[in-house]
Amino acid sequence: MAPGLDLAGKAAVVTGGAAGIGLAIAEALAALGVVVAVADLNADAATEAAARLGGVAVQMDVRERASVEAGFAKAVAAFGKIDLMVANAGVSTMRRAVELTDEEWDFNFSVNTRGVFLTNQIAARHFLASGGGAICNTASLAAKVGAPLLAHYSASKFAVVGWTQALARELAPHGIRVNAVCPGFVRTSMQAREVEWEAELRGMTPEAVLAEYVSLTPLGRLEEPEDVARVVAFLLSDSARFMTGQAINVTGGVYMT
Repeated sequence: MAPGLDLAGKAAVVTGGAAGIGLAIAEALAALGVVVAVADLNADAATEAAARLGGVAVQMDVRERASVEAGFAKAVAAFGKIDLMVANAGVSTMRRAVELTDEEWDFNFSVNTRGVFLTNQIAARHFLASGGGAICNTASLAAKVGAPLLAHYSASKFAVVGWTQALARELAPHGIRVNAVCPGFVRTSMQAREVEWEAELRGMTPEAVLAEYVSLTPLGRLEEPEDVARVVAFLLSDSARFMTGQAINVTGGVYMT
């Protein structure tokens, strides 16, 4: 991790923290001296990750208020406080817009948007009571540019950016910062599933889909989860103390505005 990120002694909740980008974020924060509540629907994976990182495992369904509240209560009981919130849990499905089902639309919004709403709101209530904190939400490149075959996913992630900006304005007078990151083509198990789906829908091979991703990325490679984690750590730290309401592109140059 980059030097100078003053996070030692902080306590964080990271949703979707047992795999992929979330796990990389949890690892990055732990390396900087943060105690991490690894929150995930997969209890076994959360337990394994938390044990390795010296944190606490929280089984959490971000779609359910009671589950989120119980997860935060467990984290506070373990650490005595919460200073940082990373709303990273997310899902995707892929289908042409004219063929989308109600169930797919609702599934994407229930996790990607409602999950951010619930975890941010409950974190904000803790921060208002304690006198400060920082939130980082995982949006997407698809929150900046509508993605074919992912119209429902794009819509859910555009909503994350709008929510982030509005919440940042509300909480700024209380010293609470709210930002988001917008990753690009990240090498994760979620991406691997999407590559298979996209290949089938477009009549391509998975290898050709991946090659296209790389060709669209000026820095010339697939993104790694750690690339996102470094930016999240920065946004949560006092090094970013005058940044709020931002949706930071971490795309290798795919999107530059």
